[in-house]
Amino acid sequence: MQATAKDLRFYTKELLATVGRGEEVIITFRGKPCAKLIPIKEEESDAIQPNGLFGMWKDNAEVEDVNKYMRAIRKGRFDVD
Repeated sequence: MQATAKDLRFYTKELLATVGRGEEVIITFRGKPCAKLIPIKEEESDAIQPNGLFGMWKDNAEVEDVNKYMRAIRKGRFDVD
């Protein structure tokens, strides 16, 4: 299915419902395709890990527990002595 940028602006809910049914929607801007809305596969949604490290932080040996690391960085900023 194709939709214009104007359709995306005014009919977002309907286009997302279309994607939810498994269809792909190509968004055009000034007559040229510029984006594609596709449904998320179940495998991809399981790959997201809350509070997990990614990018350059993923392999950092100093950071095993994100919350503990952030508390250590912020330590002293809000302490009043």
